[in-house]
Amino acid sequence: MSAKVETAMVLAAGYGIRMRPLTETTPKPLVALRDLPLIDHVLDGLLDAGVSKAVVNVHYLADQIEAHVETRLAAGEEPEIAISDERAELLDTGGGTKHALSLLGSGPFFVHNSDAVWQEDQGMALSRMAAMWDPETMDALLLLADKETSLGYSGAGDFSLGEDGRLARRGEDAAAPFIFAGVSICDARLFEGAPEGPFSLNLLWDRALEKGRLMGVTLGGRWMHIGTPEALAEAEALLDAADG
Repeated sequence: MSAKVETAMVLAAGYGIRMRPLTETTPKPLVALRDLPLIDHVLDGLLDAGVSKAVVNVHYLADQIEAHVETRLAAGEEPEIAISDERAELLDTGGGTKHALSLLGSGPFFVHNSDAVWQEDQGMALSRMAAMWDPETMDALLLLADKETSLGYSGAGDFSLGEDGRLARRGEDAAAPFIFAGVSICDARLFEGAPEGPFSLNLLWDRALEKGRLMGVTLGGRWMHIGTPEALAEAEALLDAADG
């Protein structure tokens, strides 16, 4: 049975190295896509999907992100936002989410990269994920994008998707049809026995995969991998053309 997903972890602590020089003085979540910071695209999409509270982690240029959050809240914008402070140590995707569990609660909750955007209503895809979430059969549910149609991606792909929704890693295959689109759903159970300090969510996904409890759902729109200034410009041109 699905459960309502009202909380989200927004991963905003990284250095954004490949986005330099834009990120030399601005944290990547505050880089603008069509005059709106990337993190606002994410927060607005989460709100549309019914999320009432987002936890945002900070490390690199943390003061700027905190100030931006305070400005949003002062303007009365939703969702509610709490800061998970990683100034002392950058904890990676898994460690950062584990560090924030006291703010996230037991779940279920989204874990959303702050630069994950796509050419489809953000909230629509997230709502579809929330409707599919089933803690009885899943430890994690990942949003997937078609490797061939994604903008700014040139890799070999991450996963194949079975008819039953279960995921398999590309492994030693030359290619896989789907890539991780930067959003997942899980709950606190996923972090039972997780290590201390920095670690990737991939560690916990592999544990779920071994148990047949790592599931996926495909994105209906075109995913945009905004990893470089060039990809940012391509994404803006794509969105402008769609509106034109």
